[in-house]
Amino acid sequence: MTFPGKFAALLVGYAVLAACSGSHTAVPLSEPAVERAPLGVNGSAVDNAEVPGIDNTSILKKLKKDIIIGSTVDPTNGDKGPRGISVAALSYGGLRKGQVLVCNFENSSGEAGKGTTIEKLDPKPGSKPTTFVQSTQIEGCSDVSISPASDDVYASGSLSHQVVQFTQDGKLGDTWGKPLVVPFSLTDAACTGHASFCGYSAEYIFASDSKTGGIVSFSVNYYGNPKPLEVIAGFAVNKESGWAALGPSGVAFRSKNKGTLYVADGVDNTIVSFNNATELLVPDEIVVQKGGKTFKCKYPKTTCGTLIYSGSPLNGPVAMTLLPNGNIIAANTLGGNMLVELTPTGKVLATKVVDSSKVAGVYGIRAIGTNDNNTALYYTDTNDNSLHKLEQ
Repeated sequence: MTFPGKFAALLVGYAVLAACSGSHTAVPLSEPAVERAPLGVNGSAVDNAEVPGIDNTSILKKLKKDIIIGSTVDPTNGDKGPRGISVAALSYGGLRKGQVLVCNFENSSGEAGKGTTIEKLDPKPGSKPTTFVQSTQIEGCSDVSISPASDDVYASGSLSHQVVQFTQDGKLGDTWGKPLVVPFSLTDAACTGHASFCGYSAEYIFASDSKTGGIVSFSVNYYGNPKPLEVIAGFAVNKESGWAALGPSGVAFRSKNKGTLYVADGVDNTIVSFNNATELLVPDEIVVQKGGKTFKCKYPKTTCGTLIYSGSPLNGPVAMTLLPNGNIIAANTLGGNMLVELTPTGKVLATKVVDSSKVAGVYGIRAIGTNDNNTALYYTDTNDNSLHKLEQ
């Protein structure tokens, strides 16, 4: 059997990796770059008809209870301004399944980008925050992601200009910097479940950059490319700093269908996806074109971008999460603290304002559950420095 283009080169690269303990860089064969346009009109990737295999049930409409889990103010140094959220899928070391980690972006004086703590809360109302980690390595902590395979923790420091790994007990591990400049959001792209069940799967981190408009990826286990590499370029940035910074904002990963990366673009008000994301292995392999709706792809037979939705009701989205049924929820952080639920084909299912104040507050959201009936949603609100949970 023969394999054309980039896939052939990837097979060669992984064969070399399996034969030795060193890292590798795949050098794909050349294919012509193409631009991929949106698949449909009126803002969505396809017309809003019923699509086989797509769950058109609105989960957001089911989430009628808004419960405050607890304060996110650090009990030791007073850091506040909660942003990214992650939930432990396993129980290892100092983490227990279901516990929630939250990044603090501000210090006790309210200086944006000066927060250096990650808080740990139990998943029940009235929980008290405990300091999971305090470190200048994550100054300006903007997002956190717990590995679903190991419970290792990865956090982005917007002012420390790096992504940092911590053990389940909060001990410092590896750090990754350049080409990251101002890391914004990140997601762990791993096989779900205990690492021993995942075989020889590469586990990647995808981190967005609010300064460069790029998406940087790197592997955090023995498989894949361990060197940080900007694999997607061209997202718009607004050149603001602190809370007002926008660019490729929320990122999320679904392991089905060879891995799909979703990105919320807070400047162009779009949500886009990239198929076969873990096979992005060369610099600027995909370039987002001006306006955020089309993509120039070096190896379109392997991976390219697709516009899912653009325009209203999206308005300055920063955070995003994937629901168990495959649908998407984005938070219009800078546009009224409204949550927007869409199918992966771009059908808007529901909207919900969770903070009616005029001040941006919802900078982190994370879904939990296994089906439509038990899905719930955590969100952070910087206006009251708390972790909330929307339940059915």
